[in-house]
Amino acid sequence: MRYTHIAAALGFCLLASPTLADPVKVVAAENFYGDLASQIGGTHVAVTSILSNPDQDPHLFEASASTAKDLANAQLVIINGVDYDPWMEKLLKANKAPQRKEVLVATLVGHKTGDNPHLWYDPAYMKAAATSVAAKLAEIDPANKAEYESNVKAFDASLKPLEDKIAALRQKYAGQKVAASEPVFGYMAGRIGLHIGEEQFALAVMNNTEPSASEVAGFERDLKERKVKVMLFNAQASEPAVQRLVEMAKDNQIPIVGVSETEPAGKTYQEWMLSQLDALDKALAQ
Repeated sequence: MRYTHIAAALGFCLLASPTLADPVKVVAAENFYGDLASQIGGTHVAVTSILSNPDQDPHLFEASASTAKDLANAQLVIINGVDYDPWMEKLLKANKAPQRKEVLVATLVGHKTGDNPHLWYDPAYMKAAATSVAAKLAEIDPANKAEYESNVKAFDASLKPLEDKIAALRQKYAGQKVAASEPVFGYMAGRIGLHIGEEQFALAVMNNTEPSASEVAGFERDLKERKVKVMLFNAQASEPAVQRLVEMAKDNQIPIVGVSETEPAGKTYQEWMLSQLDALDKALAQ
C-alpha cells in the first residue's frame, strides 16, 4: 500500500512538472553577436561564439573541424557578412540544413561587398540585428515569443547611454580630424562626425595589402604636422608599419586610442563600446 502511494505521488509530480525543453542552439560568427543573442534569448538559448579571442586578428582566422561541428547542430546562426567572415558562409553552403535559421547582418542593414565590414560599431545596426534574432528565435521557439520580444525592448533601451554618449561627443568634436590605421571605428566615427584622414591607407591595411608610398607619406605628414587630434589603431593587429606610426604619434604628442574587433572577456557589448568612447573622449579633450 505504501509503495502504491509513493508511485502515485511520483506520477503526479511527473505530470505536474513541465518538461524543460533543450535551449535553442545558437552559433555566432563573432562574440558580440553571441552576446546579443544571449541578451535576447536569456535562459532559452545556448550560444557558441566562434571568434572570441581579443588577442587574435580576426582577418587571419581559419575555421576548424570543431567550427563545422558547431554549425551542424545549430538552429540559429548569426553572420556579419561583407566578407568579414567568409569562412562561415562557405561552411553554411557546404552544410545545408533546411530547418536552420540564419541572420546575415550585412544584408539586414543594406551593406554589400566592398563596404566597411565593421558593422557592429553602429548601434543602429545592432538594434536591427537584435530584432531579427528575436524574430528567428520566436519561429524556432514560439512558446517564448513574448519573452524574446520583451528582451529586444530591453536591449534597445540599454543602448540609450551609448547613444547619449555619441550625441555628446558629436556636439563637442564634430568636424575634428583623426587618423586611423584601419577603418574598425569607421561607423562610430561617422556617427560622431569625425573626419578620418588618409582613409585609403586604412583600407589597404585592413585588406592586408601594401599602402602606397603617397598614402604612407600623407599619414606620416598628418602626424608630424599634428593635423590630427587623435590616432585610432586596431589593438588586435600588429603590423610593423602600423606600430611604427603609433610610435610616431607618441613622439609628436598625439594621443592614441586602441579599438578592438572582438568583444573583451567580462564585458557586454554596451560596456565595451562605452569604454572605448570614454577613452576617445579623454584623448580628444587633451
